[in-house]
Amino acid sequence: MNPDSLKFGQQPGFLPTELPGLDTLTELALDLQWSWNHAADALWQQLDAELWDRTHNPWIVLQTASREALKQHLADPAFQGQMAALMAHKQAAAARPKWFQQQHPESPLRCVAYFSMEYMLSEALPIYVGGLGNVAGDQLKSASDLGVPVVAVGLLYQQGYFRQEIDRQGAQQARFPYNDPGQLPITPLRLPNGEWLRLPITLSGFPVWLRTWQVRVGGVMLYLLDSNDAANLPVHRGITAELYGGGMELRIQQEIVLGMGGWQLLRALGIAPEVCHLNEGHAAFVVLARARTFMQETGLSFEAALAVTRPGNLFTTHTAVAAGFDHFSPALLEQFLGDYARQELGIPFDTLLTLGRHPGNPAESFNMALLAIRGCGAVNGVSQLHGEVSRQLFGGLFPRWPTAEVPIGHVTNGVHMPSWDSEAADAIWTTACGKERWRGGLDTLAENIRQVPDDALWELRTSCRQELVAYTRARLARQFLVAGHSPELVAVAGQVFDDRTLTLGFARRFVAYKRPNLLLHNPERFIRLLTNPEQPVQLVLAGKAPPSDEIGKALIQQWTQFIAEHNLHQHVVFLSDYDMLMAEHLVQGVDVWLNTPRRPWEACGTSGMKVLVNGGLNLSELDGWWAEAYTPAVGWALGDGQQHANDPAQDAAEADALYTLLETQVVPEFYARDAQGIPARWVERMRRSMATLTPQFSANRTVRQYTQDYYLPAATRYAQRAANQGAAGAAIVRQRQQIASEWDKLEFGELQTESVANSYQFHVPLRLGILTPDQVLVELYAQGFPGTAAQRIPLQPAAAPTADGYLHYQALVTTPRPATDFTARVVPAYKGVAVPLEDQRILWQR
Repeated sequence: MNPDSLKFGQQPGFLPTELPGLDTLTELALDLQWSWNHAADALWQQLDAELWDRTHNPWIVLQTASREALKQHLADPAFQGQMAALMAHKQAAAARPKWFQQQHPESPLRCVAYFSMEYMLSEALPIYVGGLGNVAGDQLKSASDLGVPVVAVGLLYQQGYFRQEIDRQGAQQARFPYNDPGQLPITPLRLPNGEWLRLPITLSGFPVWLRTWQVRVGGVMLYLLDSNDAANLPVHRGITAELYGGGMELRIQQEIVLGMGGWQLLRALGIAPEVCHLNEGHAAFVVLARARTFMQETGLSFEAALAVTRPGNLFTTHTAVAAGFDHFSPALLEQFLGDYARQELGIPFDTLLTLGRHPGNPAESFNMALLAIRGCGAVNGVSQLHGEVSRQLFGGLFPRWPTAEVPIGHVTNGVHMPSWDSEAADAIWTTACGKERWRGGLDTLAENIRQVPDDALWELRTSCRQELVAYTRARLARQFLVAGHSPELVAVAGQVFDDRTLTLGFARRFVAYKRPNLLLHNPERFIRLLTNPEQPVQLVLAGKAPPSDEIGKALIQQWTQFIAEHNLHQHVVFLSDYDMLMAEHLVQGVDVWLNTPRRPWEACGTSGMKVLVNGGLNLSELDGWWAEAYTPAVGWALGDGQQHANDPAQDAAEADALYTLLETQVVPEFYARDAQGIPARWVERMRRSMATLTPQFSANRTVRQYTQDYYLPAATRYAQRAANQGAAGAAIVRQRQQIASEWDKLEFGELQTESVANSYQFHVPLRLGILTPDQVLVELYAQGFPGTAAQRIPLQPAAAPTADGYLHYQALVTTPRPATDFTARVVPAYKGVAVPLEDQRILWQR
């Protein structure tokens, strides 16, 4: 089915469709491009300023407006002009050749299918928790800007993640409001005959119907599935009720819906992606569904079909600790996928289990990350440091391979700068770098932003801080009012903060490893820092603890009680219900963003990246992205770059270092003003941060890197393997089986070395059995020194085996290193196959 033939039906509602111009207004409201094109804000404010301020959801504003108000505005020439200009801009953007079409006009890549459990696109569509959704949403937006051919698949949650309230005792309370699909900027997917596209799947022997929706994100389409269909049993209607809620039985069903149901949806739409990008292991079941489809189309076995489709799959891991991956018991996997393995994939259930286990560990639970690795042709972490951590985490899949050769790369995350910049920042960047600055290459941005004068940069910070202070007062007053605090305290909330005071921000999930209470290690010292009459400091905090995390909730209450006990409302506030809209205000307004995780548990972290475009600075642990971004010229760093686990002594030392940094560097530099009242050193630090870090840590760079380093090669490799009904996949399986049957018969002889001037002549005898030299790679290996890569030197075989059955490999090596540094090894050699990702065998000379 051609997706263009589908009727993307309007949501149920009571809009007076006969009003001229309403169709244009509806199209604008249902394209989430408005979430980063703020020129549309004025349009929705005119319809209902208060509702727009509360929701930032034009679809709600449009549906709530009275018929008379709509008729009046649609007849207003000024309103018509604004609407026409926005539509013209939207149409011009869609028609304009973009980076991908310009740089890759003959590309074999026609479609990337992006799978993620959550997407942070706008507060109007609350189907996210935090970092994972932030990455997914920002990458979709940048893919739209750059013209990369992406479609996305996710789940529509009836409740989404919980909403947070802080009660009068300062404790977190979880609320679960219902996400009414009729009030979300989404539309049902309808067949040409008007019927809603519903998909049947089977879960534990029961038929389950999945409803389908679409979300337009500029030039990218996001498709959502939900199980809240009236034809389903009540237990099944609740599968997509809550994001990351319930137990493991609910989780496995959600992940089946995402991976297998998502693949089925693409098939129903006639979408055949060359590349499937798995944003975390939640979507790993798609590798099974994709292989099954190829089996049906070609008659190949599951093993051969997986060999064909695997190069077209990419797995991005975001987890820095082994316990963070989803694990399912064998019994649970048997319940939901036992019949699928036997009847649809044609494999024993134990074979399926081995895809999610480490080698030789039959008692292990089924690990979704391991399935993703075994089903994908490339794997990457989300920062340079996280790539190193991931190679250690997954080293068990590649026994006897050096950690540095574990096949996991990295693409450091970035954020979609147009979604996070303030109006004032957008104006400065537009003047310096042009309106199209995030839609192509970024080569000229650094030099252009360096030309912005000091007074303009300082005015940016001043205006953003003023906006944040006004927002904080209004938000805190409402928060205190809802919680039932006294009128006196509500009045205090409306007057907190000073827009001339250095403002720090700390907002993220409140979990122990992020150490959100590090500043409370020495309360007296911290209070002195805050209340210094000459150089005061103010701190805005926000964040949610997982509902079942009592330690995280206690960390929140520790802060709220500290503020109340010491009457620090003028210097510290905790804002409840941290969401995307609040995040925008915070990252635009703070002067310094704090981040204090235990290294290396922060895989990347993106919140600090969002302040860059607004001239904010970072003071962070040397973890995640900051480990590769930090220099003394652009911010401040905590820690020694080493891992210390959960060490209270290290926490105390870093708390002390944090106080010292603030007292001796950050605060004095902010208040050191020149004759014009500008902190010259601070502004220079801002300029360098904006110029060097903003382009580097933008989602523009991230998506271009994914495209060039992963998507394009994956599309090519998949096309090569899929040709001729997957003949290459069948050949790979045959060769793998032959190599496996003979591998234990390989035998090294005694290594011989001759000194030749400044070189060594190495002779390595090897018995191959029935294997041929083109089926193996023999090489010398020498471990690298700190900061240098290992040496790998291929050895060439002699013409024929000797009488004792050994084939002699040799190489002349010029090196200052002793010959004893080098060891011979042999690994499988396949045409076009990634080793060790697709074959982990390795034999070392003893």
